[in-house]
Amino acid sequence: MVDYSMWDHIEISDDEDDTHPNIDTPSLYRWRHQARVERMEEDQRDRTEIDKGKKELQKKKEEVLSRMKKLKVSGENLEQGKVTDDFEELEKEEREWREKERELEKREKTRAWNVDTLCHAGFDKSVINVRKAEEKREETEEEKEKRQQDFVDKYEKEIKHFAALCCGMLRRWEDSQSYLAEHPHLACEESANYLVIWCIDLQVTEKHNLMKQVAHQTIVLQFILELSRSLKCDPRSCFSSFFSRVKTSDKVYLEAFQSEVCGFEERVRERAQVRLERARREAEEEERKARLGPGGLDPLEVLETLPPELKECFDQKDVSQLQEVIAKMDAADARHHMQRCVDSGLWVPNGKEVDVEENRETANEGNGDQGGNVDDEVYENVS
Repeated sequence: MVDYSMWDHIEISDDEDDTHPNIDTPSLYRWRHQARVERMEEDQRDRTEIDKGKKELQKKKEEVLSRMKKLKVSGENLEQGKVTDDFEELEKEEREWREKERELEKREKTRAWNVDTLCHAGFDKSVINVRKAEEKREETEEEKEKRQQDFVDKYEKEIKHFAALCCGMLRRWEDSQSYLAEHPHLACEESANYLVIWCIDLQVTEKHNLMKQVAHQTIVLQFILELSRSLKCDPRSCFSSFFSRVKTSDKVYLEAFQSEVCGFEERVRERAQVRLERARREAEEEERKARLGPGGLDPLEVLETLPPELKECFDQKDVSQLQEVIAKMDAADARHHMQRCVDSGLWVPNGKEVDVEENRETANEGNGDQGGNVDDEVYENVS
């Protein structure tokens, strides 16, 4: 047989007891609960007092026993009798504490169980599962470029469609949010990188209005990515928070956003200017390499560094005058300057039909219109 007598003395829950209609039920429940809590607190105080008293009593008994041992060794009978009396007093006090403890246990055992005493936690333990951050191998530049290119090859059309959702001053945040909800894979660094490069390309080709439109969407993605880093979550799960803030017209947030857009547009202009300057320098270098003579010298540079009288001969294309000038010059200087003319292609020794007009026109382009367009001439070597 199962003994169910342990459940006979249970105090019914406050909200299950029926009361007389004239009695304020909520007040009665509060009073009952308060009375029960006060009884439990009183029992707890008594338990604490008994435990404290027993500990102090045990400490005193140990001190008395230690004194008795010392007195037995020394043989002082008078003192031994006094210590024995103290020990008996302590034992009497110990019996009183034990009696109080039995009464408390009896009172606790006969008291009806309630919702607070019916059960208690055997142990309490909280465990939070935290995924360990996976140690990612640092990608090489080649791997990053390949990942970026693979993403662009796959989603370039969708990225450009997202950039086109910003139309002038009538920007609809809902369109961008809806499109990202349908294409959440676009909320990533690769999309933002592509838009940054596209902005610079548009500025280089002087498509300024389209550049501003793409710049706006670029900052949208960058704000989402920054929010994901601060929240330590995937950008795909937090882009709605960004749109919630901008759509509720958070003035400070909108001002910070617009300020970042303006700053980004300025950085795009600066970067485009740097690219144009580099392209110009590369084009000039290609032109210089194309006009180099057989000895690796630039005919334009050589022409500009010739003595004035020798330079005039080439400007006038006068062979006889050239011969006269060389005859008057120091032999070493003449050989030096003519060798440079040969290395740059301005002068071809022993040439019967020398086409130097191309080199002369190249020199004149960088030096202004010095001789105009002339027919090809035949230069002969100076003997």
